[in-house]
Amino acid sequence: MRMSHPRRRRSRIRTARHLLAYGAVLVAFGAVVSEAFEAASAPAAAAARRAAARPAAPAACPAAWRAPWQRLADRIKTPVYCPAWLPDPLTGDIGGRWNNIDSVAKDGAYLMGFVWQETGLGAAGGELHVNLRGYPGRTAIPTCEDTLNDGGKIVRRKLPCFDDARGTKRGGGITVTVYTVNRGADQWHVLYAWRLRGSLYTLSQHVAPPLTYAKVVANLDRELAALELVRPKG
Repeated sequence: MRMSHPRRRRSRIRTARHLLAYGAVLVAFGAVVSEAFEAASAPAAAAARRAAARPAAPAACPAAWRAPWQRLADRIKTPVYCPAWLPDPLTGDIGGRWNNIDSVAKDGAYLMGFVWQETGLGAAGGELHVNLRGYPGRTAIPTCEDTLNDGGKIVRRKLPCFDDARGTKRGGGITVTVYTVNRGADQWHVLYAWRLRGSLYTLSQHVAPPLTYAKVVANLDRELAALELVRPKG
C-alpha cells in the first residue's frame, strides 16, 4: 500500500480547513444579506399590505354626467345609479350623444339606454347597448307580454321580463342576480338585477358583435363596480 507523504497530507488538511472556513464565511454573508434584504423590503411589504386592506375608492360619476342623474333622483324621489364607466365610446350622460332611451313612467320607473351602432362587415360593424332601470317602491320582477302565433291564432301571455337566473355575483358593494333570458328593451341582453331599500334596479348589456358573451359579462362587471348611488336632495 502506497503511503502519502506527510507534507502532502498536511497541505490537504490545510486546504480542507480553508474551504470549510470560506464556506462558513459565505453562509454568514448570505445570512447578513438576507437580513438586510428583509429589513429593506419590510416597509414596502407593510405598505402593500396596508394598501390591500384599504377599501377601494368609491366610484365617482363625472360631474357632467352626474347632474342629470341628480335631477332624475330628485324627480322620482328615489336614489338612482349613475354609471361612472361605460364601454367606449358610450358615456353615461343623460341627454348626451349616445343616450337613445330616456323614459320615466308616472310611477317613477325609469329606463335609460345608451347605444352605439355602426354598419359594416366584420370588425367594421357592431353595436354597444347598455340599459339602466329603476323601479321605485317595487321589488318584484315586472311582467312582459309575449305574443305567439299558434296555428293562425294570436296568443298573448304574461312572462317575467327578466328570466333564466344564473346565480349571483358581487361588485361595487352590490350583490346582483344574473339573468340571461330577458324581454322588451333588454332582449338579447345579459342583465344584472338587485334591490335597495324597497326598489328594484337593473343593469344590462346587449350580446352582439363585436363583443362575445364573455366580453359583455366582463363589461357588466366593470360597469357594476363603477356605479355611483345618487340620492335625491331634500
